[in-house]
Amino acid sequence: MRHNKKINHLGRTHSHRDAMLSNMAVSLLKHKRIFTTLAKAKELRKYVEPLITKSKEDTTHSRRVVFKNLNDKYAVTELFKDISQKIGDRPGGYTRIIKTGNRLGDNASMCFIELVDYNELMLKDKKAPAKAKTRRSRRKSEEQAVETKAPEVPKAKAPKAPKAAKAPKTTEVEPVEQEIQVTEVEETPVATIEEAPAEESLEIPTEEAPETEETT
Repeated sequence: MRHNKKINHLGRTHSHRDAMLSNMAVSLLKHKRIFTTLAKAKELRKYVEPLITKSKEDTTHSRRVVFKNLNDKYAVTELFKDISQKIGDRPGGYTRIIKTGNRLGDNASMCFIELVDYNELMLKDKKAPAKAKTRRSRRKSEEQAVETKAPEVPKAKAPKAPKAAKAPKTTEVEPVEQEIQVTEVEETPVATIEEAPAEESLEIPTEEAPETEETT
């Protein structure tokens, strides 16, 4: 049993444990994410987060304290130059642990440990929680939108062409129906033309040729 034993020695001596955590902290600061066991990641989080908080004050004393734990000048420069600027507004919780399952050999639980502000995919997914909409709030938002609406700029009108003189209006006269009196016309007798008698066929006498006397 591990009653009142808050420190996980990780099966190592004190000096070995400190050297291992120092190396893991340097790797985390340089690469922003490392893959390790869940027990080591939990101990690394306790080790590296106070150092990140210390880097918010860029003084000689802070650099010496951090360098005493890391023993790597490149990691110290990265911490004070880039990381401290990115996590300046965060009050704590600089790391995130993501479990990935168990290892095949010894069935140890594995995980990723990473710096929160460097995971761009998870930062994009975060959205502000939607506020409950009510009729009153919707009405206020509509009124504010109307007030803040920019005044419309009047558009320049093109000069109008002169209008042609209008022809005088002609009043339409309704046709008056007049009664037309029809007078009867007396029929006049039409003279009938008598048919002329058919022309009689005239016989034209044919002249007979004179008979010539036969000479004996």
